[in-house]
Amino acid sequence: MALYNTIGRNYASFRRPDPRIAAALEAALGDAASVVNIGAGSGSYEPADREVIAVEPSEVMIRQRPADAARCVQASAESLPFESKSVDAAMTINSTHHWSDLQRGFREMARIARRRAVILTWVPDVASFWLTDEYFPEILAYDRTVFPSRDHLLEMLERTIGPVRMSPLPIPHDCTDGLLCSYWRRPELYLDPERRGAMSSFARIDAAAGVAKLRADLESGRWAERNRDLADRDSMDLGYRVITCEIGRGVAEK
Repeated sequence: MALYNTIGRNYASFRRPDPRIAAALEAALGDAASVVNIGAGSGSYEPADREVIAVEPSEVMIRQRPADAARCVQASAESLPFESKSVDAAMTINSTHHWSDLQRGFREMARIARRRAVILTWVPDVASFWLTDEYFPEILAYDRTVFPSRDHLLEMLERTIGPVRMSPLPIPHDCTDGLLCSYWRRPELYLDPERRGAMSSFARIDAAAGVAKLRADLESGRWAERNRDLADRDSMDLGYRVITCEIGRGVAEK
């Protein structure tokens, strides 16, 4: 919570929902009519056509929620203030790496949801990304300590929630949600300190050296030369995954 009380002040300006990501999450929620959104932040990706209750620990983030957003309760993922089996689905969008106890948070999702849990997260065992490989390796080093590997995450989810379906979420080249990987084809946007300020990864590092190196490579044309294959790509799999856990049903799909 302390991290988002610091970086969250302009979060809503740069973390605007992308309709393609929203569509993938809507599909994952399926027929769930009532949803608890855990680590809800400023309200991105909360479905408008369902009954939603938001959970967010940071007061700064809660204050940025629109006036017409779902009701928000200040609480943590590890201790959800809801009765067991009180909603159809529990969802969390890019928040699990901020939880203090991942397994406890997953068990809470399984406790309150009748049908399914939907999780958007990142897995570290994927293809490399130029931003963290060449300019900010300390981000990748830290992320590998807080994001479980794909297999470890699958095992944990199957044990704590239920059968798992995991699907890649390619990031479009014009993504409107300023995730860490969103600007993979727009490298100049990483030079903007306000955009970096809406990414939790940059809050933990001194970015000055990496920013200077990226600026120099953009000005010299070295970045464009090394990454010329990206110009014709519309989207990339950069490790984001939409995960659906069906509570108490069938055999896991992988």
